[in-house]
Amino acid sequence: MELVKVAALFAVTAIAEIVGCYLPWLIIRQDKPLWLLLPAAISLGVFAWLLTLHPTAAGRTYAAYGGMYIAVALAWLHFVDGISLSRWDITGASIALIGMAVIALQPSTQG
Repeated sequence: MELVKVAALFAVTAIAEIVGCYLPWLIIRQDKPLWLLLPAAISLGVFAWLLTLHPTAAGRTYAAYGGMYIAVALAWLHFVDGISLSRWDITGASIALIGMAVIALQPSTQG
C-alpha cells in the first residue's frame, strides 16, 4: 500500500510540474494568451509544495520522483499531445518506475 501512496503523490506532483511548464510552452510555441502564465506559476508553486510532502530527504525524493516524472511525461505525450508511445517509451518508463520504487521504498537506515 505504501508504494501506491508514494506513486500517487509523485504522479500528482509530476502533473503539477508538467502543467506549470506546458502552459508557458503554449504561449511561446503556439501564441496562446499571456494570462496562462498565472495558472502556470500557481501550478509550479503547487509542484514545489507537493515535493515537501514526501517524508524522505530532498535529494532522495527528487531522485525517486524522476522515475515517475518520466512515466507521467510519456502519458502526457500520449493523451495530451496525441502521440502514440513506442515499446521503447513503455520499456523505459517501466525501468524508471522500478528505479523509483527501489529508491522510495528502501529500508530506513540509521546514521
